[in-house]
Amino acid sequence: MSMYFDIGDETLWNPSNGAGRLFVRQVEVFEAELGLPSGIGHKHPGDPDTLEVDPAVYAEFARGLVAWHCRTGHSVILALSEGFVATAVALARRAGIAVDVPPPGLGHEAGGVQPDVQVPGSPRPAPAAVRTALDTRAREVDRWMSC
Repeated sequence: MSMYFDIGDETLWNPSNGAGRLFVRQVEVFEAELGLPSGIGHKHPGDPDTLEVDPAVYAEFARGLVAWHCRTGHSVILALSEGFVATAVALARRAGIAVDVPPPGLGHEAGGVQPDVQVPGSPRPAPAAVRTALDTRAREVDRWMSC
């Protein structure tokens, strides 16, 4: 058994049920964290295995997710979120949605309020390392994703 993530008649990703369910549950977590809808929903009522991706809504979600991920300087949050964010980016790219990591100056190095303070406070990951790791991981995940 497997799940389908579609845009119209095009399947973007066809993961196993376990991977698909885990991704959908994490989508729900990050929708709540970001306060943004993902644009991923059930294509047909009563069919839990076929999901429709609304590209306009998903584009905003994916871009917000990447900005959020690159803005944090908290190593544990980065570790917890990197795999999901990379998978979300890979799915966006498959949908033709441009999701680039923010350039220097728009991440956690730009200052501002940091709601999650890491204790001990150092070492924080270098912003360039966070951006590079996310992009590399998204490319790896894309190669692993079946469609």
